Amino acid sequence: MNKKSEKSALSPSGATISTPAERKQVEERLAIGANVVYETIRREGEDELHRPAAALAWSAFAAGLSMGFSFIAQGLLRAHLPDQGWRPLIAATGYSVGFLIVILGRQQLFTENTLTVVLPLLVRKDLSTLLRMLRLWAVVLSANLLGTFLFALCLGKIGLFDAHTQQSLSEIGAAHLGAGFGIVLVRAIFAGWLIALMVWLLPGAESARVSIIIIVTYLIGISGFNHIIAGSTTMFFLIVTHAISWETYVTQFFLPTLLGNVIGGMSLVAALGHAQVVGGKQP
Repeated sequence: MNKKSEKSALSPSGATISTPAERKQVEERLAIGANVVYETIRREGEDELHRPAAALAWSAFAAGLSMGFSFIAQGLLRAHLPDQGWRPLIAATGYSVGFLIVILGRQQLFTENTLTVVLPLLVRKDLSTLLRMLRLWAVVLSANLLGTFLFALCLGKIGLFDAHTQQSLSEIGAAHLGAGFGIVLVRAIFAGWLIALMVWLLPGAESARVSIIIIVTYLIGISGFNHIIAGSTTMFFLIVTHAISWETYVTQFFLPTLLGNVIGGMSLVAALGHAQVVGGKQP
């Protein structure tokens, strides 16, 4: 290459672009930084903290109902696939259905809020923000669970599907039982971690949003990690069909799963993400 060609190919900084159009194309392809992701999620959290309780409750109730479609999709796939070793790999794809509806529909899901509304608290560190966060958690979790219970009540009492599919639904619920408190807790930590990581990934995902939601939630489903809302639908189905008691649900599923999801979402992602951004600031 002669000197003239070399000069046109390289900018003063040594980059191999020379026109504004090329520079614009490069900028459009650069991944957004951690600071931008952090600020996007923090602002979303601020908006959620100041939403009226009624708006939060209706959105969360809709999310609870929507999550029931994960249960249906898994049950139908399990019922119609042959009983082979690979069946769980396919049936677990149904787990993503409810999450797609909830997240793309901008409905309130409790495990997402373990990240978004924690960031404003980590910034301010005041009692007012803490109380707003706890209020939001209480409203969203209660409405989520009410929606999942009514959905499970419909499935269990009306009998929308044939006996074989109903049996598959019961088998999915039974898979959440039998493990000790500690095992359920750790599984729930991983589920909370993955859901919060998914929230962290979405601001920069653009056209890959659907793929990210499917991949992350499929991993939760196939791994048997416990999610407080998706799992409660299956547990409530067992309750309304008299397969388990309320005590079993609370002690073997609800308490360890709720605690694990909060730990996974808040500590492993919100705190570490916050530390990453704050630690990168110059004093």
